[in-house]
Amino acid sequence: MPAATATLPPLIRRLLDPARTPLPAPVELIETHASWVLLAGEFAWKIKKPLVLPFLDYGTVERRRACCEAELRLNRRLAPQLYLDVVEFDGEPAVKMHRFDEAARLDHVCKRGALTPLHLSGLAAMLASFHAGAAVAPAPTFFGTPAHVLAAAVENFTELSDMACGRFAAELTRLKAWTRSEFSRLEPAFAARKAAGRVRECHGDLHLGNMVLLDDVVVPFDGIEFNDDFRWIDVASEIAFVLVDLLDHGRPGLACWLLNEWLVASGDFAALPLLRFYMAYRALVRAKVAAIRACQQAAGVAADCPEVRDYLALAQRIAVPPARPAGSRPKEVQSTLGVPTFCITHGLAGCGKTTASNARLLADPQAATVRLRSDVERKRLFGLAAGVASGSALDGGIYTLEANARTYARLAELAEAALADGWSVIVDAAFLKRGERDAFRALAARHGVVMEILAPQSPPAELVRRIAARHGTGDASEATVAVLERQRGYLEPLGADEPAVSA
Repeated sequence: MPAATATLPPLIRRLLDPARTPLPAPVELIETHASWVLLAGEFAWKIKKPLVLPFLDYGTVERRRACCEAELRLNRRLAPQLYLDVVEFDGEPAVKMHRFDEAARLDHVCKRGALTPLHLSGLAAMLASFHAGAAVAPAPTFFGTPAHVLAAAVENFTELSDMACGRFAAELTRLKAWTRSEFSRLEPAFAARKAAGRVRECHGDLHLGNMVLLDDVVVPFDGIEFNDDFRWIDVASEIAFVLVDLLDHGRPGLACWLLNEWLVASGDFAALPLLRFYMAYRALVRAKVAAIRACQQAAGVAADCPEVRDYLALAQRIAVPPARPAGSRPKEVQSTLGVPTFCITHGLAGCGKTTASNARLLADPQAATVRLRSDVERKRLFGLAAGVASGSALDGGIYTLEANARTYARLAELAEAALADGWSVIVDAAFLKRGERDAFRALAARHGVVMEILAPQSPPAELVRRIAARHGTGDASEATVAVLERQRGYLEPLGADEPAVSA
């Protein structure tokens, strides 16, 4: 028997032994810091290690059985096709799952460059729907309260400092000071999120390694069952974890895309002020998990672990000081993300405004841009999802002059808030009238940024072709050729003092 196998407990050795296992041979073992996963045929069996850690208690068979049952229940919410049953081997509980191709796990997909914006659009829509239907943390509970958020954040620093044996002291000190400063600034927002029902029973561990492509659809699995504190969280903390992991994989454009698709699906713009706090927190959680793994290895020392160092560096890149107040000058912004940028689009239906802004999101090297689409926010104002047809007549329904004014006012409100929190902003709307553009130029001036105008051009025949091609695709735009002709009548071209920029 190989030496590595000899160190395993008797049950795991028996399940791996071709002569004694009840599983279809050959049996493959994957070991994590908290579980043994046995792969055989088309199934996988997950057996929890008899561990007791500060955040996890698998210390007794009864605790492990309860956690297996909870794992089955919770993960069937997102991956019912994977989670099958709780079974037992010699009295030891195990979660039985359908096996999947490890190459389809999202971290592997991302590393080989096969993760696409379309995959993440589907993930964003699924998460928004999942969160909307997830149980809400009752008001009297501790979950998601400001005190709870701070305690979890501070705990990371205590545990990391202990495991690193004094290494990374400077980095941890800076990040801890930033965390406390940001918490003080955001404390009312954390309380408001809890009161608004944004703290819910989430997945809890939503990084790329816990998602898989099944039939080209992203399916999350392996959600947290062992610690209520990790699962009952703000939905903003959940999405922050995915963003951090995409940044860690060197894909900031995809992170920016996911964030914006999630905002389209959820409309949760109130999450934006908190996202960097939660992203830095999630990077520190990953550093802590890497440190635990290092300490579990023979002669392992967390201080020598490159992953710990890398995640601390990522947390520092994410961390920014409190957002400047409205009206402050760009030089007063000391953000690691730089001075926020502000851009509006201009042009007739079908000219390529959304395509051009798509390219900007995917090219953002810091995942720091929020796009506001008039087609989406107009429908949201009237209680419609982006892809739902309004049935409005030309200049009627949600496209009256009053509806248009409401839409631009809402875009301005959202842009003001995002800029105030240090996000770069793209407002994707027609902006055919000079007065509309001037109002947003004044908004930019109040925040000390220069407004760019992105104005793609296309031949008239191409405009008609694109509008026809969009019909029936579920695109948020409802522009028709009749709308295009109406727009030509009131288009006010850009003035000499309104230079357009290239995409």
